[in-house]
Amino acid sequence: MNDTPGWASPGSAPSDGREPGASGPAEPADRPAGPDQPAQPADRPGAEPTSPGTKWSKEQPPPGQWSAPTGPTAPGQAPPPPPPGQGWGAPPPAPPGGGHRGPGGGWGGYGAPGGHGGWGGGWGGPPPAAKPGVIPLRPLGVGEILDGAVSTMRSYWRTVLGVSLTVAVFTEIIVVLLQGLVLDNTSTEALNDPDATLSELGDALTDTTVNSGVVFLLSLIGTVLATALLTTVTSRAVLGRPVTTAEAWRDARPQVLKLFGLIILLLLIVAGIFTVAMAPGLLVAAAGAGGPGLALTILGFLGGGVVTVWLMVRLSLASPALMLEKQSIRKAMGRSAKLVRGSWWRVFGIQLLATVIANVVASIIVIPFTFLAATLGGDGVGGLLEGSGDLGWTFLVVSGIGSVIGSMITFPITAGVTVLLYIDQRIRREALDLDLARAAGPRGPGAPGAVPGS
Repeated sequence: MNDTPGWASPGSAPSDGREPGASGPAEPADRPAGPDQPAQPADRPGAEPTSPGTKWSKEQPPPGQWSAPTGPTAPGQAPPPPPPGQGWGAPPPAPPGGGHRGPGGGWGGYGAPGGHGGWGGGWGGPPPAAKPGVIPLRPLGVGEILDGAVSTMRSYWRTVLGVSLTVAVFTEIIVVLLQGLVLDNTSTEALNDPDATLSELGDALTDTTVNSGVVFLLSLIGTVLATALLTTVTSRAVLGRPVTTAEAWRDARPQVLKLFGLIILLLLIVAGIFTVAMAPGLLVAAAGAGGPGLALTILGFLGGGVVTVWLMVRLSLASPALMLEKQSIRKAMGRSAKLVRGSWWRVFGIQLLATVIANVVASIIVIPFTFLAATLGGDGVGGLLEGSGDLGWTFLVVSGIGSVIGSMITFPITAGVTVLLYIDQRIRREALDLDLARAAGPRGPGAPGAVPGS
């Protein structure tokens, strides 16, 4: 009988004259009396007499057990392994009269996940990614990043809202006091007066710029503080670890001054870009060519805006890199540029979407408070719409309450999306999910045995 590769012939069965575990030559079942003794009849019914020199084993399979390699498999017998080179593709045909298909797609239970080998490749893909916290530890989609930021607010609402409320109230109190006591709002009426002189318009424009600059600077300080604290909260939320406001401040405090330095440096870079871009037009206008100078100034402004957007997106992950990696300002900017490289449009689109969503939600809250403040104020809604209303204390306080509530929404969303974008880019480029799974410990899906990432 020919031996087909991958199949065992009957003569090489495990019962070829050896007991399991025995050593030495096998003893034949029927030893002949001498070399000329005729062959003994076979022990199996219907078998042909053996030829001289052929020895039968003591242990024979039951009748009908053996079959040709290409024949059907006997009932209850597991199918033999496929020949070499056949591959692990489609499962073998069902054995006639017996056998069953296992859960993994193989016959007789072969191919089941966690089983021995596979008849038909019963693996259904890798296990789901570990998720010890608010996100799964694998490359994230847009919806998962936004959902992670919202889940952080929902799961750690005491800490998140506590941080946002504290920073927003602190910032808004200073803004209201400055607007009510220090900043001049009367000269801005000249901007709506058609009979105002050039000097009055210049003074009004200067006052407006100063007022807006002071409010922007205070808002920036609040944003930096909220970002520093919420970065720590979000990073803990990824691992599923709770954190209090005091713990968040203790972790963020050593890097807060560096974060302020980073923000100021980015503002100086933006100012430098616009200055360089608009300088030619301003010089041409100062030389007497008003029309061409104005056109060149507008063109420079647009060009500076494009360069600024490109650079700010490229450096948008510098803040979480500085806070979480304890980097210097220069290294944090380099890390951000490296992580964003090749993914500029994706990072830009996600951050733009998050900003739009946060500001739309905040506007739904802030606008009603603004109209309520104008109604309760002396000049009413008409004065607010015409821009001629006086910003009294009632208007400042009521509108400030609306700003605080709006900031409690915008701070967590924008900071959370930035941190999760940073983590996502590191997972994609540096396999950070493995480190996060180890850091999460054995308290959940990140325990040993789970497969982080996909």
